[in-house]
Amino acid sequence: MSSLFPALTDGPADRPALRFGDRALTYGQLGAAAAAVAGRLRDARRVAVWAAPELETTVAVTAGLLAGVAVVPLNPKSGEKELGHILADSAPELVLAAPGAELPVAVRDLTLLDVDADVTDTAPGPLEERAGDEDPALIVYTSGTTGPPKGAVIPRRAIAATLDALADAWQWTGEDVLVHGLPLFHVHGLVLGVLGPLRRGGSVRHLGRFTTQGVARELNSGATMLFGVPTMYHRIAEALPGEPELVKALSGARLLVSGSAALPVHDHERIAAATGRRVIERYGMTETLMNTSVRADGEARPGTVGVPLPGVELRLVEEDGTPVTAYDGETVGEIQVRGPNLFTEYLNRPDATAAAFTADGWFRTGDMAVREPDGSVRIVGRKATDLIKSGGYKIGAGEIENALLEHPGVREAAVTGEPDSDLGERIVAWVVPADPQSPPGLEELAEHVARRLAPHKRPRVVHHLQALPRNDMGKIMKRALSHG
Repeated sequence: MSSLFPALTDGPADRPALRFGDRALTYGQLGAAAAAVAGRLRDARRVAVWAAPELETTVAVTAGLLAGVAVVPLNPKSGEKELGHILADSAPELVLAAPGAELPVAVRDLTLLDVDADVTDTAPGPLEERAGDEDPALIVYTSGTTGPPKGAVIPRRAIAATLDALADAWQWTGEDVLVHGLPLFHVHGLVLGVLGPLRRGGSVRHLGRFTTQGVARELNSGATMLFGVPTMYHRIAEALPGEPELVKALSGARLLVSGSAALPVHDHERIAAATGRRVIERYGMTETLMNTSVRADGEARPGTVGVPLPGVELRLVEEDGTPVTAYDGETVGEIQVRGPNLFTEYLNRPDATAAAFTADGWFRTGDMAVREPDGSVRIVGRKATDLIKSGGYKIGAGEIENALLEHPGVREAAVTGEPDSDLGERIVAWVVPADPQSPPGLEELAEHVARRLAPHKRPRVVHHLQALPRNDMGKIMKRALSHG
C-alpha cells in the first residue's frame, strides 16, 4: 500500500513537523522517535495511547501507524467507568504515554510503554508501514449519548481518503502551517489536526490550551490555517473588538475552518465584519471522517457545510427510506453516505454495525439536512435531539438557535422539543441571557423568532440558564437539558 506519511522518508529531515509550546520535532526527529517506538510494537495487535495534548501523543500514534497496529486514543478527562469500558472493550496489549504521566487506576493495571520524544538521532532506520489499506488504523470511541461508547474501527484507507479529499477541497499543501488547540483523542484534532499536516508534509503548531492570544501569535508568525470548534470561534468573535493583533492574524490567514458542531450565524458575521475573512465549515463524524466541506475557492455561506467531498456519495432520505430529490433548501431528510472515508465496523458490536448501514451499503448518519439549489448541504440537527415535529411541520433546531442568538439579550441558546397534546411537540428554548438581571421573556423571544423565520417556528417555552452543558468538543449536550 502507499505510505500514509511519505514526508517522513521522502522530505527534508530538517523540515518542521510538530510544535507543542516550546517543544518541537522536525520530520527527521519525528521519524526517528516514531521508528524507535514502532520497533517495540511489532508483536502487538492493538495499543492504547494516553492522548494528552503533547508531542509524545503524536509520536505514539505515528509509531502505531508505522507498526501496523490499531491505535486506541484515550481521553485523559474520561471518568473511571468510561475508561474501564473502553479498555475492557478494546483490550489493548500496551498503553503508550509520556514518561511520568499521571495515569488513573484503570490504566495503571495495563503494561505501560514510555514514549521518548526527545531524540537527537535523525537516522530512523526502516520506516516501512506494515499494513494494508483495509487494516485498522484507529479505534475511536463515540461519545456514548445512547449507552456505553462504541469503538468505531477506522481503516487506513479512510484516513488517506479523507485527508486527500480535504487537500483537494482546501488546496492544502506542504507549505501550510496549521494552528489549533483541539484535543487529540477525537478525529478533528488527531486525524485532521495532526495526521493531516503530516500527510501533506506541512507542519502543525498546537496551542496546548486554546487562547485568542495564542491564535494571534501563531497566525502572525507564519501559520496559514486555523482549525477550531464553534466555542473557540465564539471566543474569537467576542475578543476581536479589543484585540487588534487578533484582527490582523485572522485577516491574514489563508483558511479558517470550523467543525464538530454548527457555527452560529451571528459569530460568522461578526468575524467576517471585523476581519474580512469568512470561516468555512465542513461536516463529518467519527464513523465517516469528513463527508462535505465548503471549498477554499467556493462561497462560505453561514449555515452550510458545503458540497460532498471527492469520492463521497451523499443522499437525503425520508423516514421510509425514499430519497429526497428536491434541492429547495426546505425539504428535510436524513443524511446517508457511502465512500472510502467510512469506518469498517463498531468493535465487538455486529448488531450495531448492521443497524448503522442500509442493505446497499449507505451509512445512516442520524443527521437531518436540506440541500440548497446549488447542491450544498445545510444541516438542521440530529434526528434524535434536533428534529422537532410540531403542528405537522418538520423543524430543525439549528435555525431557531441562530435566530435566538441574533437577539441582543441572548448570549447562548439551545432548542429542543417536548411532547405537546395539541402540536405533537412544542419548541423549547434554553437561553443563557446576556444580562442575568433582565433576561428576555417568552413573548419577546417568540415574536423575535416568528418575525425572522415563521410563526410555527417560535418557541412556546423558555428556560433561563447560567450556562449550557457542553462536552469536550464544545457540543451542547441536549439530553442533559431535556432530562432536566
